[in-house]
Amino acid sequence: MCGRYSIYESMDNYLRQLSLDLVVINGYDHEQINRYNVAPSTRVEIIRAVPEGLRVDRVKWGWAPFWAKGKRPDPINARAETVVTGKFFKALWPTGRAVAPANSWYEWIPDAADPKRKQPYYIHAKSDEPLYFAALTEVYGGLEPDDRDGFVIITASADEGLVDIHDRKPLVLTPAIAREWLTPATTAARAEEIVREGCRPAADFAWYPVSKQVGNVRNQGPELIERVFLPPPDQLR
Repeated sequence: MCGRYSIYESMDNYLRQLSLDLVVINGYDHEQINRYNVAPSTRVEIIRAVPEGLRVDRVKWGWAPFWAKGKRPDPINARAETVVTGKFFKALWPTGRAVAPANSWYEWIPDAADPKRKQPYYIHAKSDEPLYFAALTEVYGGLEPDDRDGFVIITASADEGLVDIHDRKPLVLTPAIAREWLTPATTAARAEEIVREGCRPAADFAWYPVSKQVGNVRNQGPELIERVFLPPPDQLR
């Protein structure tokens, strides 16, 4: 997963699709989010469980334990193969479970016209319904954002046709599995099983090329998700 995604509907819609039994206890903006190019280290909405119910918080995409701070940029992803047993995310597993709602993610592959450059692809559900990325987070609370806050998206090996785009994909959960992932009563053993087996298959997704403008984090408009049409390979010779 190359580190960009979109979340542009209202939070009400993502929550409605989840059909959550838990009460969302904090207020949030009911307007369209309109983030077509979410980049690492920026703050974006995630959903997490707290003792009183659920919260929607804007949290920095990227996290590292205190003993790894400053050594390199905070990781934005956690590999499904090691997140449960590795020491790096030990402080987040399994109590830091969260969901990052989204509409798509982007991947880049070498441009057939110029292998030195890369062509971005927009990957979304064939149904165009929201996506729910399994995430782990640490949020310190309070009215103001805390520099220690952060979250990572769990990634899994790509399967079937997605392998042609990238060898990794976000751990995308169905709404039913996302509810289970968020529920505090879900055991660590069941959460581990979700990490291993809960990702939606490549057959659920569609993808197409989009403008290279998505490579610039300052670009945020809906034109970024519009399909571009590439010349046939025989016209590139």
